[in-house]
Formats: sequence, C-alpha cells, structure tokens
Amino acid sequence: MRVINAEGKQLGVLDINQALESAAADGFDLVEVSPNADPPVCRFMDYGKYKYQQSKKQHKRKAHHAVHTKEIKLRPFTGDHDFEVKMRHILEFLDRGHKVKITVVFRGRELQFKEQGESILQRVTEEIAENGIVENTAKMEGRNMVMMLAPKKV
Repeated sequence: MRVINAEGKQLGVLDINQALESAAADGFDLVEVSPNADPPVCRFMDYGKYKYQQSKKQHKRKAHHAVHTKEIKLRPFTGDHDFEVKMRHILEFLDRGHKVKITVVFRGRELQFKEQGESILQRVTEEIAENGIVENTAKMEGRNMVMMLAPKKV
C-alpha cells in the first residue's frame, strides 16, 4: 500500500506491517484514505482528532435558519387603520421568511358574526397575494377563527 506521512510527504509503497510500525513510531494511526486506488493509499493521522473535526463539520452544516411562527390577532370589527397597521406587520414577517398565524378572536355575542371574520381573513388573503400564500384556510377553533400564511418561495 502507498503510505503518506502526517506532513503529506509520500513514503512510497510499503508492507502493511512496516506502515503500522512507522505510524506507531511517529505517534499516529494508519488510516486508509483511498481503498479503491491501486495500490490502496494510507495516511498517518490522529484518527480521534479527525473524527472530532468531521463531527464539528456535521454540526456546522445543520445550523439552518429557523422558521418562526408569528401570530397576529384581529377582531371581527377591527377598524381600517388598525387593519392596515396589522397588514404592515404581516407583510414584514412574510418578507423575513416567517410563517404568520392570523387569529380572529370572537368575544361574547360576536360569535354570531362569523361572516365578518371570514371577510377580514379574505381581505388579508387578497392583500398578501404578492408576498405569501395561504397554507391553511380559515377554520374555527373554539371561539377563534384561524388561518396560516407562509412566505412565497422565490
């Protein structure tokens, strides 16, 4: 097998026993780097340190941008100006790549005005058409009407 020392210098083609003795004398492990080559290539290295560096690379790759879910609460008779302020927040969240949960909260006798809640959510859907998509359509959850929005993929 072809042997490379820890500094990257080739020691030539050696017998496996000679290579193991040389690696042990230098305080390294003999690691097979390219088993399919002719002859196979082995390298002197600290195998524990190598495995540690590989695991660090794996962890570094897994660090992704987390998608957060932001919630905006509305009422069935939310005023126009308040609605516009909430829409600015929704669009800002979608531009940042967050999902947005829109909740229309019904209190007391407001529960009989479900159509008003649906019209507010329909208005939100129309306003976010350029920046996002409706992930889950409006549905009732107890006294709340809920809809999920997600950013549009570019």
